[in-house]
Amino acid sequence: MAASSSLDYKIAVLVFMENAAGEQLLLLRAKSPNLGCWTPIGGKLETAIGESPFECAARETREETGHAIDPTDLHLFGMIAEKAYEGESHWLLFLFRCTRPIAALPPAMEEGRFGFFSRSAIDELGLPATDRTALWPIFDQHRNGFVALRADCDPGKKLAITVEQQL
Repeated sequence: MAASSSLDYKIAVLVFMENAAGEQLLLLRAKSPNLGCWTPIGGKLETAIGESPFECAARETREETGHAIDPTDLHLFGMIAEKAYEGESHWLLFLFRCTRPIAALPPAMEEGRFGFFSRSAIDELGLPATDRTALWPIFDQHRNGFVALRADCDPGKKLAITVEQQL
């Protein structure tokens, strides 16, 4: 494992989507990171073309679910700077809530398969550890507001999350 100071930074988005019944859309990941875990959809920014986080979230939503949305359908509710996630890299994550419900469960794809879950059912799923202890509580508390955080995810240490700003 590389020293955490020498790890690359990756910039990504996560998009929290729900159906008309208020159930969250999650993806059972068939690839790393988070292989075998249920997570919101998302992906990496295409920085080479100057893609914004909002544009990335709309693109990833369309690519992964077929649900065509506009960046105006997105509410940015959080940013998290993760240090040494899984000891592999640092991440800057933009957290979005899609304000336009998705009508139907998307078909399975190379990235994994989808499911709709009530918020209480999500707590019983196989989630990445940081999603269980940090991401979903952040969603619960800030989905209609905004929060900026930093998280030390170094595998040799206990997860430490610091709130930098909240509105």
